[in-house]
Amino acid sequence: MLIFVEQQNERLKYTFDFIFKERDLNYSFSTDAQYFLDFKGPKFNYSPIAFKNILGCKPSPLLFSLGLQQYSIDQELFHKERCLTINGITDPIASVFYILTRYEEYNTSLKDRHGRHQGIKSVLYRFGWHENAMCDRWSEDLLSYLTEKGDFSYKRKRHLPQIVPTFDIDKAYAYKHKGLFRNSLSYFKDLYSKNKEQARERKLVLRGSKKDPFDNYDKIYDIHRRGFDIKLFWMLGNYGKFDKNISHKNKRHIRLIRKMNKIASIGIHPSYKSNSNEFFIHNEIERLQEILEKHVRISRQHFLMLTFPKTYQTLIEQEIEHDYSMGYADIVGFRAGTAREFKWFDVSKNEVTNLRIHPFTYMDGTLNEYLKLSANEAEEKIAQLYLETKANGGDFLFLWHNDTIGDYGHWKGWSKVLEFSLRLNEIEV
Repeated sequence: MLIFVEQQNERLKYTFDFIFKERDLNYSFSTDAQYFLDFKGPKFNYSPIAFKNILGCKPSPLLFSLGLQQYSIDQELFHKERCLTINGITDPIASVFYILTRYEEYNTSLKDRHGRHQGIKSVLYRFGWHENAMCDRWSEDLLSYLTEKGDFSYKRKRHLPQIVPTFDIDKAYAYKHKGLFRNSLSYFKDLYSKNKEQARERKLVLRGSKKDPFDNYDKIYDIHRRGFDIKLFWMLGNYGKFDKNISHKNKRHIRLIRKMNKIASIGIHPSYKSNSNEFFIHNEIERLQEILEKHVRISRQHFLMLTFPKTYQTLIEQEIEHDYSMGYADIVGFRAGTAREFKWFDVSKNEVTNLRIHPFTYMDGTLNEYLKLSANEAEEKIAQLYLETKANGGDFLFLWHNDTIGDYGHWKGWSKVLEFSLRLNEIEV
């Protein structure tokens, strides 16, 4: 496919690579109008210039601008799929760039109390598209348009997603290995709040009479034995209001991390505090590297604290190569409009980076605590997300925690939801 443009730039290449190369299709640009007109193969005009009898799409200014601009965003039908209209121009190509790069999240004020961009304030949510892989849908719609209206040949491929279970280890144990001071303080808090059951449970666990309710690592081992590529993200920040793991110096904690490293890829889970000072994330990565005795190259933000472009620029400076934070806490779905792995484009610098983004489709807490779904309702929602991934490409990643998979507390009955997710490739949904 030869594509006519008035000028070539990084934004164009990044977007057309996603549309074409992700589907094993070749394309090239031309800024020479006569060469374009004389070309005998499939061609497409992405410019304001009108060519008679040649398929085209009038571009919005987004892909030809530098830096960050304010755009009016609405939606309209392009071919068979509704896409964004940017400053009044219906443009599926710029729509891909806008959502894939999270353009709207630069300089946004639509944040929650933790400083996170809210899913319910996103453009995708506004149009009811957040549970659809819209960047893939727009890509397929454009290719369908070129095939049906022109002489381009494209056939959609069938796809079976890889199931990738991932777990955040915010608190390795509920009671064990926290030290005398923390356990004594927690015990008196239980008594003060008249939580006798928790005080009793704490005593039993510390005496060795009962298993710690967050100690579900045997379940993760079982998932590994079934052949899954497990990712674990370990929080090793100093103790604080939102950072409550046990000490990185605790010998039993170290042994646990090294044990789990034998069956899973372990990445850093940067502390809440690290978002205000990158000195902390540097120290936390070093702690994990010292424990594992190897470089750490994968990461997921604690609390999914993701600020553009600062978070990803910091991760790149710390030599992180793969990030798994691309998803919302308050809603499920496709934050970047895709389940495919992709390179992050830094809009502030107008350049593609080598940081690879791995989106996840849902988090356990989103289903149970934010959306207030029952376990059965959660399975229905997960099935819908899986079918969308299967139809549009990518891996099916999801996020759980070691403390949510043991049917403990308000997670009683939810282990079957995890099992349902693991078996999606085996069952009819």
